[in-house]
Amino acid sequence: MFRNQYDTDVTTWSPAGRLFQVEYAMEAVKQGSAAIGLRSKTHVVLGCVNKANSELSSHQKKIFKVDDHIGVAIAGLTADGRVLSRYMRNECINYSFTYESPLPVGRLVVQLADKAQVCTQRSWKRPYGVGLLVAGLDESGAHLYYNCPSGNYFEYQAFAIGSRSQAAKTYLERRFESFRDASRDDLVKDALMAIRETLQGETLKSSVCTVAVVGVGEPFHILDQGTVQQMIDAFEIVAEQEGPAAEPDADAGQEASAEPEPEQGAAAGEGVAPMDI
Repeated sequence: MFRNQYDTDVTTWSPAGRLFQVEYAMEAVKQGSAAIGLRSKTHVVLGCVNKANSELSSHQKKIFKVDDHIGVAIAGLTADGRVLSRYMRNECINYSFTYESPLPVGRLVVQLADKAQVCTQRSWKRPYGVGLLVAGLDESGAHLYYNCPSGNYFEYQAFAIGSRSQAAKTYLERRFESFRDASRDDLVKDALMAIRETLQGETLKSSVCTVAVVGVGEPFHILDQGTVQQMIDAFEIVAEQEGPAAEPDADAGQEASAEPEPEQGAAAGEGVAPMDI
């Protein structure tokens, strides 16, 4: 992906009409640890994978509370995400002080997108290397937005960003039609299942993921590890009860599944990020 002719400046266009430094910032989002969001009519759930740089260090925080009705999950450069979350927090405080009402989620997302766009049009700045999933609840209902380093923003029913997020997207695409009328606990369960898809065989535990919820009558908050582990144990027990019924079929299909394994491993390797941000 390296280019040395048209990527020295964020304001330099290539003959194909591309801004390579903006694309590099979007690539930084793909290198970060996975973040997931999904919403129903009344609740929004955010989840992320906790990655530590070494066994001796703690993981970096990837989910931030902005206001009682808004929170964000990030993928990419954590430092950039921290700065943008602080900006969003200030905007919510200023709006609440001026109008004595919570800031609408859509308006905050537009302000955030405008701030990101300025960095794509100034030669002395660089784009923010972070993608944000903005979850919020206002008078018009529950919302989930994705803010891109390019300054674009999109509203989703469910979405995943970061390293190995394609596996989570595939799971969410199969299930998203049921999300609108889902209960809070069902949303959290689906979020955990989507996170598990990004782990590539690693055991899902409360220590490797963070989950946050906002909804009607429920301010934005991060679920404690004990609650998350109870939910993980609950749906793993259900999966184990369903598993024995499928064992006879598994023996019959063992030979057929033996050959494609190298291809699956190769495909999994393609999605592995060279570094987790």
